[in-house]
Amino acid sequence: QVEVVESGGGSVEAGGSLRLSCSVSGYSYSTACRAWFRQASGQEREGVAIIDTDGRTNYADSVKGRFTIDRDDAKDIVHLQLNSLKPEDTALYYCAASPYKFCSLSDFSLYKFWGQGTQVNVSS
Repeated sequence: QVEVVESGGGSVEAGGSLRLSCSVSGYSYSTACRAWFRQASGQEREGVAIIDTDGRTNYADSVKGRFTIDRDDAKDIVHLQLNSLKPEDTALYYCAASPYKFCSLSDFSLYKFWGQGTQVNVSS
C-alpha cells in the first residue's frame, strides 16, 4: 500500500512564508517522481512544482522565483518552500507521486497516489 501525507499548511499574511512537507511510503522514491498541485476554491487543479528521481525540478510560471521544491537526504520526504506568498496562492495543496520516471506538471493521470491535501490561506 502507498500512503501520501502532507503537512505544514496554515494562514499567513501576504509576503509571508510557509514550508510544506510530504511523506510517501510504500514504494521506492528512486523509481518515482513527486509533485505538488493546488486547487483554489472555484478553480481547476493546477500543477505547482515537480521533482524527479535525479533531483531535476520544474515550476509553474506563477510560482517561479518564489517557491522551491526539495527533497530530504533520505529521499523519503519532499518539501515545498513557499515564499513571498500572495492572496492568489490560497488553495488546498496536494502532494502526489508517480510510479513513472517521466514527470509532468499538467498530466494528472501520471500521478497514481495522492494525499488528502493541506490548506494554505494568504490574506491581503
